[in-house]
Amino acid sequence: MTADDIPAPFAGLEVGFDLPALPGMDISQVQTPCLVLDLDALERNIRKMGDFKLAHGMRHRAHGKMHKSVDVLKLQQRLGGVDGVCCQKVSEAEVFARGGITDILVSNQVRDPAKIDRLARMPKLGADVSVCIDALSNVADLSEAATRHGTTLGALVEIDCGARRCGVETPAEAVEIARAIAATPGLRYEGIQAYQGEMQHLPTPAERQAAFDIVLAQVRRTIAALTEAGLAPETVTGGGTGSYRFEAASGVYTELQCGSYAFMDADYGRILDDTGGRFDQGEWDNALFILTSIMSHAKPDRAVCDAGLKAQAVDSGLPVVHGRTDVTYIHCSDEHGVLTDPGGVLKINERLRLIPGHCDPTCNLHDWYVGVRDGKVETLWPVSARGKGY
Repeated sequence: MTADDIPAPFAGLEVGFDLPALPGMDISQVQTPCLVLDLDALERNIRKMGDFKLAHGMRHRAHGKMHKSVDVLKLQQRLGGVDGVCCQKVSEAEVFARGGITDILVSNQVRDPAKIDRLARMPKLGADVSVCIDALSNVADLSEAATRHGTTLGALVEIDCGARRCGVETPAEAVEIARAIAATPGLRYEGIQAYQGEMQHLPTPAERQAAFDIVLAQVRRTIAALTEAGLAPETVTGGGTGSYRFEAASGVYTELQCGSYAFMDADYGRILDDTGGRFDQGEWDNALFILTSIMSHAKPDRAVCDAGLKAQAVDSGLPVVHGRTDVTYIHCSDEHGVLTDPGGVLKINERLRLIPGHCDPTCNLHDWYVGVRDGKVETLWPVSARGKGY
């Protein structure tokens, strides 16, 4: 590829220094380690979730914290998969708002005065912005900032569904906060958030269903109390990749917040679907990979690749080598990954696709997605909100 062949958006950028690849390259030319997206698999996942949510009359604000990419979110929108985006941080939400996304839920509490001020200014970027609340004192702070900037923020009461993290625990608390939101200038009462993250990775559908039944009973009690107080929630949002079918069948949830379904990772891949099969072998396809190269084979039964801790998060376990049963990733340090290779089959510079243990924090370590189709690089997308953790 010559300078004349470089697509305009990447003119002046150098492969290896600025970019891991360029459109038109063969995948064998891609610099490693980097994130590779199988575009066919990604599009299948997005369309499948889009068809599901439409068939069940649900809205879907996909979790942007998973991919942190305006381009991926826009693909989800184009293919009918999502209505908007959930963000966990104000800085993430700002990236999506500036990127033209107009339906944003900060599915978290915002308490720092500077962050509240930024949140209140965000609707001026053309986005409809909502936020979660679990304390009365937060209502006044958000109202003051929105009123000062002449904007309106949507507000949802967050319910603690068992994760013992954020959220109120009783219907009475939910009513008290909802009543304050509805009576306060600058805020628009929208409903409740009821997301139970811990049940997403329970191994079997039966275990996840049992956990969800407890959540649903709590949500029903909260909705009944709000309705009796004249504050029936228009939005009941929650649900993730491991539980979306339960929320959709509940009769009370109106919106999903699935994220990892689009990419999949090794941790989600291990749980079972309704047929008893692995989640990543029927329910969803693996679309995200860390492309890595073998850099050493000094030990006859072990090979070393260039994807270590700086290329992936291992909080949910080590990566899985995609499509191979003869080699296993067993250990990592900062820049090295060690693989067992009892047959001595791996060669220097051979490429492997690793399925990361946890996609969300892995994506946050990279600057670019390399979109590949039929062995060729089709596109590059920046990880737009990388590092936006404040």
